[in-house]
Amino acid sequence: MTSDMDFTESAMFDRTFDEGMALVEETARYLDGKGREEARVLPRKAAMLYAGESMRVTTRLMQAASWLLVQRAVRDGDMEKEDAMSDRYRLGSREICLGACAEDTAELPVELNDLLVRSDNLYRRIARLDDILFGTGQVPAPGARAQQDALAQAFGQ
Repeated sequence: MTSDMDFTESAMFDRTFDEGMALVEETARYLDGKGREEARVLPRKAAMLYAGESMRVTTRLMQAASWLLVQRAVRDGDMEKEDAMSDRYRLGSREICLGACAEDTAELPVELNDLLVRSDNLYRRIARLDDILFGTGQVPAPGARAQQDALAQAFGQ
């Protein structure tokens, strides 16, 4: 990928866009229907966990959908590239969306766990794309390597 225009014109963008919008719809249907019914019968502690994790999946998907819609608007000429590059339109809520649940989610409904995994995968892919297209232009190093690099940079090494 040499530029955001190349990316937004690609089949990869179209697939990611379609996947993201379909996941938003699927999640909304689940949370408004079957998920609501499943949450009612959960024990209190699990119900609280369900509430928090359903908010996390919703936040991930709204951030992902917003980012995808902005990229499509740029591609279609409805928005200037420079506007899309501003922090206002960059992928947000990373601390919430990338954070791991402090508790075991095994007691949550299977379908919610599936949506959590799939939304996490989508969000992480879009975060990498956002970093490549609008960040430093480099793919961030995974895990401990990223932390070591950040420390080295902070201490001027």
